[in-house]
Amino acid sequence: MPSFMLLLYNDPANWQNMSPEDAQKALQKFMDWGSKLHSSGAHLASHKLADDAGKVMRGHGKVRVTDGPYSETKEVLGGYYLIKAANYNEAAERARDCPALEYGGTIEVRQVDPMMDDAA
Repeated sequence: MPSFMLLLYNDPANWQNMSPEDAQKALQKFMDWGSKLHSSGAHLASHKLADDAGKVMRGHGKVRVTDGPYSETKEVLGGYYLIKAANYNEAAERARDCPALEYGGTIEVRQVDPMMDDAA
């Protein structure tokens, strides 16, 4: 069965403006949603990214490492879920009730192209 990456983008200001109680409720919704994916057998992996800008590496000859990524948009990649689904429609259906959408976020759904090592 194919794997799909659910890339969760959000505006960090939405989370910074939450009360501690509301943030805890939101976190619980994510934990419950992750448990639902796990119990369905679709969950492969997930992680929240650290609350920093990270680094960007670019190369063509000499490799450069810079702070970032910074863009014009306020949304940042906050984490991901790696799931199993038969196709894009099923992956999108599994993502439909992700709490990220409830809090104004965006989910990018991308199929993972298996590498030779993964196929073994």
